[in-house]
Amino acid sequence: MTALVIAAAGVHPLATTNAVLNAVATVLLIAGWSFIKRGKVRAHRAAMMSAFAVSTVFLACYLTYHALVGHVPFRGEGGVRTVYFAILISHIFLAVAVPVLAIAMFVLAWKGRWNAHRRLGRVALPIWLYVSVTGVVIYLMLYHFFPGPAHASTLKHIQDMWSLASVSEGG
Repeated sequence: MTALVIAAAGVHPLATTNAVLNAVATVLLIAGWSFIKRGKVRAHRAAMMSAFAVSTVFLACYLTYHALVGHVPFRGEGGVRTVYFAILISHIFLAVAVPVLAIAMFVLAWKGRWNAHRRLGRVALPIWLYVSVTGVVIYLMLYHFFPGPAHASTLKHIQDMWSLASVSEGG
């Protein structure tokens, strides 16, 4: 049933996967921040390492999605178009910094340079959170609030996958 809803909407499954991964990263980042504020270092470490892993999977899915689908134009008009592109442009510029900041944070923690880790975290966390949250906002604006016509190749691919699944289930 889910595949039919996705196919009907014309949203490639990787686009939805990317939004979910961004949402999960957001929750993990907030949890990690909350843990360290309460002095729960092990829980902080686990949450932040999980956020890093989820963001790494996101990056692989994102690159795969854009290699398969390419550019998806925004269909909104008027003032919402300006808002969308303001969010998108800031998201893109800050997203470039996230892997660098995240890796630097891990290196500082690994080396036990806690003061530098803490200082950089005060900059890195808001940027990483902004990128994760705006990733979900961009997905919603692009595919659900102002959807364009389905990409024929994407829709055909999903329908083919659904047909194969139906055949393998005997239906």
